Amino acid sequence: MAAMQDLVEEVERSFAETQERLSDPSVYNDHREAAEVGRRLKELEAAHKLATEWLEASSDLEAARDDGDLRELVPELEERVAQLEDELKLALVETDPADRKDVIVEMRQAAGGDEAALWAGDVFRMLTRYAERRGFKWEQLEASPNPTGGFQSISFAVKGEGAYSIFKWEGGTHRVQRVPVTESQGRIHTSTATVAVMPEAEDVDVEINDNDLKIDVYRSTGPGGQSVNTTDSAVRITHLPTGTVVAMQDEKSQLQNKTKALRVLRARLYELEREKQAAEQAATRRSQIGSGGRAEKIRTYNYPENRVTDHRVKLTVHNLDRVLEGELDEFTEALQAEERRQALETAAV
Repeated sequence: MAAMQDLVEEVERSFAETQERLSDPSVYNDHREAAEVGRRLKELEAAHKLATEWLEASSDLEAARDDGDLRELVPELEERVAQLEDELKLALVETDPADRKDVIVEMRQAAGGDEAALWAGDVFRMLTRYAERRGFKWEQLEASPNPTGGFQSISFAVKGEGAYSIFKWEGGTHRVQRVPVTESQGRIHTSTATVAVMPEAEDVDVEINDNDLKIDVYRSTGPGGQSVNTTDSAVRITHLPTGTVVAMQDEKSQLQNKTKALRVLRARLYELEREKQAAEQAATRRSQIGSGGRAEKIRTYNYPENRVTDHRVKLTVHNLDRVLEGELDEFTEALQAEERRQALETAAV
């Protein structure tokens, strides 16, 4: 109880100090710092509310213990206090600041040739359906179709509060086991598509110096090399310090392509910085469940058995058809529950 009292006092002190900092003119006038302090205050709000509720519940519990007429309420109040302690510890576990952000999702065909390209298209459809089910808005950014169907690569952006906290679990290798349409013997083939999920960075997250950019323009081309338009509207941006290259040609206007390319570039640079920070930290909670890296096999979709298995939480469901229509909540909830369990475990140490 004493340790929890100290924790509650620490939360109240941090909340008051952060409020004070936000009203400091020197912070208020610094766009980047003001955004950072504002984010910190928002993070502390939930913990501060729980700390206040814990103080009230603890006070009620003490009163019930000392009052014969209220003693029958003691078990219920003890349970409430214990629940608030767990919730407060969880609220104080450092969350990924990117969780609230919009995301950019990129799919690429991997092992399996043309069948992998078709599968990349199926994964794209599944994830955009999932975005719609969750009430998010999405827009396609870039697509490189495979000549025989599907996509060599395709990307889209998802907008909505907390989009990254939902879609971050989709990063990695999605493996499919099915009979390809081109397979005359009816043999099952295994193909893969990789997914990268990046928080969409804001200006305050990533500063891009124009001098660090090499911008090339060229004529857009479609599948098979045919011309999409007759002007140099396609844009390729190279970030010289990191060697990161983003090309965009889906829009008819050079300016629109450049704007989209800069969005993707900013997200990639932000993700590079996040990966660097994660590598510097010994082991993050997220890496215990899955890194979200393209190389990590996260899920297998087996058509003959109507089965989907998530390898990170050992969850298997037998409703492949519904999963492919974007019903991914069961996987998201299981992964979030595992993240919370590990967070509580860490907080208890």
